[in-house]
Amino acid sequence: ERIHDQPTQQLPATRALSSSAGGTEDTRGSSATATTPVEALRAEEVVRTRMFLKICIVIVAAALIAAAIAGGDPVARLVVSAGCAIVALAAAWLLHVTRDPAKFTTQRLAITAVLVAIGAYGGVYYWGVVSPATAIIVYGIYFFSFGASAGATLGLYLFCAFLQIVVSTPVILGWVVDRSLIKTSQMSLREQLMSQAVVQFLYLCAYVTARAGRKTLLDAVEQLEKAVRAVSQREALLAEARAELDRALRVGGPGRYTDQVVGSYRLGLLLGRGGMGEVYEAVSVHDGTEAAVKLLHGGALSDPQQVKRFLRETEAAAKLDSPNVVAVLEVGTTTGEIPFLAMERLRGHDLAYHLRRRRKLALAQVVALVRQVGTGLRAARAAGIVHRDIKPHNLFLAEQGGVASWKILDFGVSKVGRSGTLTRGHVVGTPGYMAPEQARGDEVDWRADLYALAALAYRCTTGHPPFTGKDVPTTLYDVVYKMPTRPSILAEVPDDIDRVLAIGMAKQADDRFGDAEELADALVAAATGALPEGLRLRADALIERHPWGHRL
Repeated sequence: ERIHDQPTQQLPATRALSSSAGGTEDTRGSSATATTPVEALRAEEVVRTRMFLKICIVIVAAALIAAAIAGGDPVARLVVSAGCAIVALAAAWLLHVTRDPAKFTTQRLAITAVLVAIGAYGGVYYWGVVSPATAIIVYGIYFFSFGASAGATLGLYLFCAFLQIVVSTPVILGWVVDRSLIKTSQMSLREQLMSQAVVQFLYLCAYVTARAGRKTLLDAVEQLEKAVRAVSQREALLAEARAELDRALRVGGPGRYTDQVVGSYRLGLLLGRGGMGEVYEAVSVHDGTEAAVKLLHGGALSDPQQVKRFLRETEAAAKLDSPNVVAVLEVGTTTGEIPFLAMERLRGHDLAYHLRRRRKLALAQVVALVRQVGTGLRAARAAGIVHRDIKPHNLFLAEQGGVASWKILDFGVSKVGRSGTLTRGHVVGTPGYMAPEQARGDEVDWRADLYALAALAYRCTTGHPPFTGKDVPTTLYDVVYKMPTRPSILAEVPDDIDRVLAIGMAKQADDRFGDAEELADALVAAATGALPEGLRLRADALIERHPWGHRL
């Protein structure tokens, strides 16, 4: 079962972060991994270039040895020696620079490529314009043409083709003395021209083949990425469906308290059942008003922690008066001393239900959710309450009189005022949506709820939960030490949406928005290309510090 669908967890904070996928290693100082096909090919290009440069140095050494053995014209030997020196120095320079892969740039590669080409033509001049030395040029063109920059690779190919003409034409036409080892004097003019045409054709083939190969590879990597992403998304959605099916199979019929009178309400059918309580539909015995009544079940009554949690929920919910928080109608105990909480009866479905049907919501719907839930969280903040478990199952889209509005449910793990003895030193909440400070078991405030709301906006916008570890410790570790996948990779959204969610899901509470209204306004501005420049700069600084998809 995927972790974002698991019920509220309570784990010791030390245990929560001591286990991680593949070990306890802190990877904050490690090199970043590629998150897109282009980034992956760029990383591969750095490795491939360094290997090519090492091969060039080996070829230079072999060429100098061969020239020393073969002898030949002194001027030609001087030219080939100078060419070898140029190639060796250029290769050594770029090898030194790219010890740090971040310093690998198209400009530096282009400079090196030009110098290597010039040096290589010293070898062509020495061995001959129709000698096998031109095969080295073919190899170089193919290698560099596989690079990322289409303009630079085309320029290099044309430069090599031009150098071939510059070196061969004066020799073929007899304008200069042919000082090469393999001379063209025994060939007719027609044969020499045909040989140069073949060389130019091979250069062109090397260039076209390399560019086509790069495009094919990039397309294949992109298709693989899409397939992996689709499988991951289907697994997450199937996990949600399985969890909801299990929940549905346990409710809907008569319960143990059906037809009993609890406080002012007569209980009807069972609406839901959780880890510590049951919820029944109910009507007032006085005026027939509909309600939903939540009671602790027998097993929870024997657990003092569960009782305290239920009482905490009743205390928190009773303090709040907001159209976006489920209204409390009555609090008390049954004749059997079982605590109960009577709430307004809601018609509709929770967010988890809507996400199963549509995978993601339209941006206007996400903004409405953020604004309305934010109103409820603002009321909670004013009352000194931190919900600590904002997730799809705890947000309900209530429909009444043709009007739909979001309401916050279940304050069972909330923090009321400075009370925290029940959960001090523990991680409380749903791992996939909790704030990093909450995952560490630290003291939290209203900004933890704001993080969870931004995480829900991420889920609703991309169709994918922000974190889906294989188990609770892995997910908690990722929440603290990793950023989720960039939203624009998972869905077709503007880059400004990436920026807004980066602020909303910032690892440090001080870096987040001031309230949900700011988050909603920023989402609207991002969708229309009107995000203020100040927010863009703020988000870019956060993304540079904590890139999407990377560990800290």
